[in-house]
Amino acid sequence: MTTENRQRIVDAADALFYSRGIGQVGMDAVRDEAQVSLRALYKEFASKDELVVAVLDKRHGMWTSGVSGAVEAIDDPRERLLAIYDYLAEWFGESDFRGCGFINAFGELGAANPELARVVRDHKADFQRYVDALVEDAGGPAWLGPQLAVLAEGAQTTAAIAGTSDAARHARAAAVTLVDAAFARA
Repeated sequence: MTTENRQRIVDAADALFYSRGIGQVGMDAVRDEAQVSLRALYKEFASKDELVVAVLDKRHGMWTSGVSGAVEAIDDPRERLLAIYDYLAEWFGESDFRGCGFINAFGELGAANPELARVVRDHKADFQRYVDALVEDAGGPAWLGPQLAVLAEGAQTTAAIAGTSDAARHARAAAVTLVDAAFARA
């Protein structure tokens, strides 16, 4: 069961890791931000690696509920495929947007941390399965899902580097082209 301290620590670490990077944030900074003792922090998380995984678990839930919420608000199966990019546009426009926390974490630590790499890969595979299911529900071909997912992934990286939300609009336009081509063939 999640304790109040555990949630405060994860929330604080998430904000710090996302804004500064994992390597730039020590456990003392997390302790201070969460307003817990170092003992309480280490009671909840035996290591920084364990805390990073907990933050990514939180981010997975945020991503999943955000994307599925945007998609489920749409009735038309083809438009549901495009709702992913509308969600991205909204997210990219947030004042604290700094890219995908999973891509950022993998870039910082993935090569040196097999557990973190597994968590990131699992998250990305879960998104791929979700997009594949949306394509199947819409009656589209199997090749469409991976292409739409790659567009979403690329848009996240591009938006973070460029510092604008334009990538979501461009990715959505490319997705429209792909969706139209897929259904024209079907």
